[in-house]
Amino acid sequence: MATTKKRSECPISCSLDVWGDKWSLLIIRDLMLSKQCTYGDFLKSEEKIATNILAARLLMLEENSIISKLNHPDSKAKVLYKLTQKGIDLLPLMIEINLWADKYSTLPAERKAIVEEIKKDKEGFIKTQTKELKKVIL
Repeated sequence: MATTKKRSECPISCSLDVWGDKWSLLIIRDLMLSKQCTYGDFLKSEEKIATNILAARLLMLEENSIISKLNHPDSKAKVLYKLTQKGIDLLPLMIEINLWADKYSTLPAERKAIVEEIKKDKEGFIKTQTKELKKVIL
């Protein structure tokens, strides 16, 4: 496994070195929502990531054990990406980002409904979602 070069020993800086670019959290978001994705699934996201950037980010996330790659059950030409336990552990961070976005911007109705569910019982939501995501890594 390749290690990401650290800019400093600061925990925030070290974390940003792994997933702090413009695209990595969107890839993680898609995997949290869909559980597993193909390369083509990521290309369909509304943010329209370029293929070279997607390939580089997937490789970097895989090298840092945030995601893993599996053979696709229906096609030898495709692979499935899924979160590892290390990736699943980013769920609370992703929830906090959504709560921050809800406070300071206008969310689409579908996302707003999820945020409202989170606000009712954040710890319960995290526990339930973590359990669902772990089913995929088993």
